[in-house]
Amino acid sequence: MAVKSQATAATSHQPLAERLRPKTLGEVIGQQHLLGPGMALRIAFESGQPHSCILWGPPGTGKTTIARLMADSFDAQFLSISAVLGGVKDIRDAVDRATVARDGLEQRRTIVFVDEVHRFNKSQQDAFLPHVESGLFTFIGATTENPSFEVNSALLSRAAVYVLQPLGEDDLKQIVARAQQINAVPAIEGAAIDRLVAYADGDARRLLNTLETLAVAAGAEKIEQITDDWLLRVLGERMRRYDKGGEQFYDTISALHKSVRGSDPDASLYWFMRMLDGGADPRYMARRLVRMASEDIGLADPRALRLALDAAEVYERLGTPEGELALAECVIYLAMAPKSNAVYKAYNEIKAFIKNDGTRPVPMHLRNAPTKLMKELDYGKGYRYAHDEADGFAAGESYLPDGMAPPPFYRPVERGLEIRIAEKLRELRKKNDDAKD
Repeated sequence: MAVKSQATAATSHQPLAERLRPKTLGEVIGQQHLLGPGMALRIAFESGQPHSCILWGPPGTGKTTIARLMADSFDAQFLSISAVLGGVKDIRDAVDRATVARDGLEQRRTIVFVDEVHRFNKSQQDAFLPHVESGLFTFIGATTENPSFEVNSALLSRAAVYVLQPLGEDDLKQIVARAQQINAVPAIEGAAIDRLVAYADGDARRLLNTLETLAVAAGAEKIEQITDDWLLRVLGERMRRYDKGGEQFYDTISALHKSVRGSDPDASLYWFMRMLDGGADPRYMARRLVRMASEDIGLADPRALRLALDAAEVYERLGTPEGELALAECVIYLAMAPKSNAVYKAYNEIKAFIKNDGTRPVPMHLRNAPTKLMKELDYGKGYRYAHDEADGFAAGESYLPDGMAPPPFYRPVERGLEIRIAEKLRELRKKNDDAKD
């Protein structure tokens, strides 16, 4: 997102987001991984030759702004289509206007910007192809969804994909400062700014809309400084509940994790919905569910990890609110699955052991011997190929460094699939012991 340093009386009636929309690339706030010196989009701007692209990122990260700046940079006609409201007729109109611009006296380029391009169906997306290929116009699509799933492969192959990131705290604070520079909002105390930035959650548009609401309310009440208490009173309980990075946020995710670990599906679902209601990013929730499946269920039910990954993918495909149901399904499954932290404990134990232990050499029989010299040096000598042994197991063989006693690190619990894993381990260890006797 970006902003102007000054505003005029003529534009004071415009929404704050529009008044602060950047006019040059240098005014853009955020996305420096794309727009910084030497970065991909900056090079594209400086090349003098526009190219079709997909801008993929969360709401309020500057997709429309970048598209408009690209049109300004190349002195191109800018045509905007909303895939939510538009259809094939809008595409035809864009083609006609691009043709007039190309064949007219000025012979101008055209950039066709399609917002929420993932909402166009296959035939609608295909309608752009011949005109992109002929060079009639440059196509720029904006999407909040993964273009690999939502954009036709034919169109995707003709467009570069640029991934935009949520704005950071410093970026959002710059936007607040710019709004104050043009006297769009009164002074704001530090605690209130921190809460506004947390509430915006990387979304500049949400921040600007909130600032605009506050400005109107402050004007009505003749407030000269926005305090945290006044902010909460004006914007209500929803902002009070949501405090990303604050103590309550982490307390709530802790309650969810412990409810899943404690096999209580009702409590798990309650805390899950509390977080969504408070504004938590469902993608963050999906990542935490994957973590729970690995840490608290593990091999007691390996399907849990696959289900968590599937739920995350479903959310990426459907978004909010439809995709949240898949996450809720995952929460209940994880809560009811047999629990084991054996993998988690083994991972931490071996990690600590290796950190404190010396670098032990790989035993000669476990080394690879791709060359004649290595074979002459006894690399791989004495290795027993398990598939050639009885039951596919080389009883008595050692796979640890020489002199290192079996710890053991992995200790399966007597729950779920790990019951059978434990039985198998006992059987194999007995064969090892018998082979050594």
